[in-house]
Amino acid sequence: MKELLPGIFHWKTFHEGIQAYVHSYYVNATDPPLLIDPRVPPQGVGWFAAHGAPQHVYLTNRHHYRHSGRFAAHYGARVWCHKAGLHEFTHGEQVEGFSHGRVLPGGVVALKIAALCPEETALYLPLHGGVLSVGDAIVRVRGRLGFVPDAYMGDDPERVKRGLRKAFLKHLREREFDHLLLAHGAPWIGGARAGLEKFLAAGE
Repeated sequence: MKELLPGIFHWKTFHEGIQAYVHSYYVNATDPPLLIDPRVPPQGVGWFAAHGAPQHVYLTNRHHYRHSGRFAAHYGARVWCHKAGLHEFTHGEQVEGFSHGRVLPGGVVALKIAALCPEETALYLPLHGGVLSVGDAIVRVRGRLGFVPDAYMGDDPERVKRGLRKAFLKHLREREFDHLLLAHGAPWIGGARAGLEKFLAAGE
């Protein structure tokens, strides 16, 4: 567990289902505290009690439910996903839907990405000069930003990439931020906006 910025924590765990490390975040700089795409850290679910029990869990897409149910059971946290992804939860998971553009508890703004899947959402936190949390739309491998492999983009990867670029360019015009929290890849603290602009401009 590492505190990236005051009140913003990060950890990674090995996801057996995809055979890769994934990244999760806890924010107690908001009121109330919240989690993003969480798996249980090595410290266990109980670690959070001493730092501010998470009251909300936000998913960047329907595939990132991960260990959300454990936090809901332990802390009574409400789990949220964009309404277009609610069909995924058919085994009794209690997940609430939101719309793109909504300001969620804790002051988190749900920004539309959607090109990769209808519910894909970037979460904007107005903290520390602006923080953007991204699920599957952008990944970071060995320090470099990229899109997920074409194999995960359906029948027309180039169309999906155009949609992703359009969505992120819009948010770059409309939002100030300096940090990126990624579900797949290490977070980028400081200078992330310039890094994202450079990646999008390269057209990779």
